[in-house]
Amino acid sequence: MKYIKKIIIYLLFISTANAFADEPPQSVGDLWKIIQAQQAQIDQLNARLETQGKSRETEQTSPSAENTGTASKTTTDVEEVARKTDILGAEVEKLRTALVIPEDKQLKSAYGLGPAASKVYQVDKGLSIGGYGEAFYQNIVADKGDANDNGDFLRAVLYVGYKFTDNIILNTELEFEHASTGKSGSISLEFATLDFLMDPLANIRAGLVLIPMGFINQIHEPNFFFGTQRPEVERRIIPSTWRENGVGLFGELIPGLTYTTYGVNGMDATGFQSSGIRGGRQSGSRVLAEDLAWVGRMDYAPPELPGLQVGGSIYLGNSGQNQVFAGQKINAFTQLYEGHIQWKYRGLEFRALGAWGHIDDADILSAANGQTIGSSNFGWYTEIGYNILPLILPETSHYLAPFFRYERLDPLASVPNGFADVGNLDREIFQFGLQYKPIPNIVIKADYRNFSAREGSVPDEFNLGIGYVF
Repeated sequence: MKYIKKIIIYLLFISTANAFADEPPQSVGDLWKIIQAQQAQIDQLNARLETQGKSRETEQTSPSAENTGTASKTTTDVEEVARKTDILGAEVEKLRTALVIPEDKQLKSAYGLGPAASKVYQVDKGLSIGGYGEAFYQNIVADKGDANDNGDFLRAVLYVGYKFTDNIILNTELEFEHASTGKSGSISLEFATLDFLMDPLANIRAGLVLIPMGFINQIHEPNFFFGTQRPEVERRIIPSTWRENGVGLFGELIPGLTYTTYGVNGMDATGFQSSGIRGGRQSGSRVLAEDLAWVGRMDYAPPELPGLQVGGSIYLGNSGQNQVFAGQKINAFTQLYEGHIQWKYRGLEFRALGAWGHIDDADILSAANGQTIGSSNFGWYTEIGYNILPLILPETSHYLAPFFRYERLDPLASVPNGFADVGNLDREIFQFGLQYKPIPNIVIKADYRNFSAREGSVPDEFNLGIGYVF
């Protein structure tokens, strides 16, 4: 039997070597044909071994102890070969599947990106697929004006990454918004970057990059923030999702201290509005690049205090883009500063964030854009939630957290002389709700938002939502 086993190994080696010697496989299909032929050869040899074992048992009409032992050993050897064949078959099938769809990996953040967006960094090589989606129903509690109850499959996102080598990685996010391009929906490239991983201290990223500011702009998957709606501060003051064409560095300086810095195209001030700078994002689409900008971020997560993170970011750049505003060319120098802290301890989750911005030439921009553009703006919020389910069911893996969030923001914190303030945009928001996860990949949300404006009124909202990530 040991000689037959050696012959099997030798034949496997020769058949595989010959298959590749004539011409290397040109596709996954070619490789699969080679593997199938190899598997058929193994099955044939295995059947021959089984036949040989049965013949020996038939010839031994007067089984002695020696004959019985030999027959038993033959049967054992056949079973061992069969076991190894089954293992090989399973590994072959696993390999074939991995060439098309990569093996699923644990969801965890890497290099500042969301867990699903980070899957490509975990694969050994080749393709990575992930994504998320979210939908909600919104009930306007006190109808005012033309506000109506509404619902929306807000977004469905597909992350597609490709690991060319251990050091060169492509990562992309494709977003489908509002379920259809026929009703104000859109298909957008949220980011598309090439990472060149050189050293933990310094790595290069180039392409359509996410601006590294705040919590939500980089990690905006619905399972990882409270509330059906993203915080207004991180929509109006920090205009999430905010991405621009650029190139820069990221890395870890010392354990727990990370940084990201990019040079990007500047914003386009023709899109600035009373409600904020959100309309000035160029989002990588035929961008004006007469003016460039710089953004930098640092975070520190002390190894001695797991779950704690503190950090901040800065954005600086002109937004005039060599254009004429009210008969003048201006720089429209735009500044935005942000600081944040996050603490996760057992079932407790706490966040706080504050942002302040300033825009030069706001008087000229206001005249040109036909609305008041704030010389300065600010916003901050704090939120807290706690997973109460383990207190009720200690062995449960489900998650149920009541939460509370308070926001304060004003995109017109100061206005240029001669232009009117809009007091309705100076708001406080009180929000409370529940968040339930039957598994970490699925979230069900319910919350109530109360708006309070310095002037006028804003209707309250009751929201129900679902989200997923994979």
